Amino acid sequence: MDKTRDVSSGRMAGFYKWEVLALLWMAYLLNQADRQVFNTVLPQIRDSLSLTDVSIGWIATIFNLFFALSVPLGGWAGDRLSRKWVTTCSILFWSVATMLTGFAGGFISLVLFRSIATGGGEAVFSPSCMALLAQYHTDTRARALSIHQTAYYIGIILSGFLAGLIADKMGWQWSFCIFGSVGIIWGIVMIFRLKDKPAETAPAAVAPAEAQPAAAKPGFLDGFKFMFKTPTAIMLIIGFSGLIFVLNGYLTWMPTYLHESFDMTLAQAGFNATFYTHIFAFVGVLLAGSISDRIGAKNPRWRMALQGIGLLFAVPFLFMMGSPRILWVVYLGCAGFGFARAFFDANTYTVLYDVIPPRLHASASSVMIMIGFGVGSLAPVVLAAIKTSRGLAFGFSCLAVIWLVCGALMLLVSRLHYQKDYDKMRKNL
Repeated sequence: MDKTRDVSSGRMAGFYKWEVLALLWMAYLLNQADRQVFNTVLPQIRDSLSLTDVSIGWIATIFNLFFALSVPLGGWAGDRLSRKWVTTCSILFWSVATMLTGFAGGFISLVLFRSIATGGGEAVFSPSCMALLAQYHTDTRARALSIHQTAYYIGIILSGFLAGLIADKMGWQWSFCIFGSVGIIWGIVMIFRLKDKPAETAPAAVAPAEAQPAAAKPGFLDGFKFMFKTPTAIMLIIGFSGLIFVLNGYLTWMPTYLHESFDMTLAQAGFNATFYTHIFAFVGVLLAGSISDRIGAKNPRWRMALQGIGLLFAVPFLFMMGSPRILWVVYLGCAGFGFARAFFDANTYTVLYDVIPPRLHASASSVMIMIGFGVGSLAPVVLAAIKTSRGLAFGFSCLAVIWLVCGALMLLVSRLHYQKDYDKMRKNL
């Protein structure tokens, strides 16, 4: 009888880890959808509140900067508190802030509700979300993280179209109110369905620190210390920073570029700016996750090599995205750009967790996210300045240089340091 119960318990645990993935997948979709609402309806906000392109760029920049500064708090909380409640409270907080953004009446209130409240709420989410998902998925980690990443793409596509459509029909304020209310509903669902991984059931071979309740809780700076003495982790931070800078610039200004350069409605511009990139990224990340699990089992350093190859492959497509007159070339650039960047996305947290001990997963993630979004926070205002002087087409082409440098460096570090850092982490388990 006991054996039968054990088998039944094992089956339920095996099913529940996929329910966790589904719960966090939807939460991540709403996370990215709420973030893209502003970018989609940006022209209408700018015109209705009499703002300039540079002031709009500053709202996006302050959002990312405050997000970056708040992430370490999320990482610290994720390694010391209940990851279920950290993620759940986060989605409820940013969803309320998103709704309040719909009532903003000028630059200051947009900064308060959008940049500070929404940015701070979303910052706490990612470290605990990724760490909790990695706890439940050990031998299926790269696959689960890749599937989870598809929520990013779908969320941005849905937001790009629906937020624009709502704004065209009802006004930009309703876009924020509707998306925020959906997030509140999902947060309530997570209260009842999401569970922390019990410490006593965590596999000792994968997460010994989490399997020992008596182990000392990580300090606030422990993640920083470990990250900055690990060459592979340092390179991942650099590559992630380059990734986020380019993505923030693209996501903030591509809808406006299509709206102004090709006379599209907000719904058309929001959809076309996100669909081609993210539908090809959806395909790419599933392929990359499968490849990563296969070749990473033989030689872990290939995970970071795949990231570098993805960035380099995307370079010519970034130039194509800046085509000022030929729309199909812009779309082709968006598609190739999305497919290539997926090879970075699929491996980001798998690479990090390969060289960082499990007890520091959330705090180490927060270090990478903080620096990445801190650097990336400058992209919206930098492209706004380029837009004013040289045009957005030139700005998009400039982004290619960043990925060219980052991709080459990641290939080099994957060859020189990855295996050493991987072996060192395994010895310390």
